[in-house]
Amino acid sequence: MGAVVLAVAVLFVVFAYTTADLGGGSNQYPLYAEFNRVGSLKPGSDVRMSGIKIGSVTSQQLDPQSYLAKVTFGIRDGIELPTDTSATVASEGLLGGNFLDLTPGGSVEMLKPGEKIQYTQDAVDIIQLLGKFIFSAGDSASRSGGS
Repeated sequence: MGAVVLAVAVLFVVFAYTTADLGGGSNQYPLYAEFNRVGSLKPGSDVRMSGIKIGSVTSQQLDPQSYLAKVTFGIRDGIELPTDTSATVASEGLLGGNFLDLTPGGSVEMLKPGEKIQYTQDAVDIIQLLGKFIFSAGDSASRSGGS
């Protein structure tokens, strides 16, 4: 029985390792983008284009001069991105994590390894947005009821 449990554990580790793209990041080239807010984006989060994973976030750091979050990520070799590509920190759902969503532009020039994506959109804080909606709805109800 112990051998069966051990075998299942080994299979699980192998499956997790292969699906998480942890091995061999050498077939990716680095890019970076700067954001005011990254939400729950973390190293290891997906980088997607058209819903397809094309890379992953490798690091995050705070720029001490601009106070912006610098997100570095790797893109799979063979996928070239136009220089006017935009990056958005998107959410997987109400309870899901964040991922980096890339939208290609129309430029004929391509980004080179290590270059910056200029056009970015920050993560939307769902809780803060919901709070604004509730207070806005409550304020509207008190105005219409008090007249």
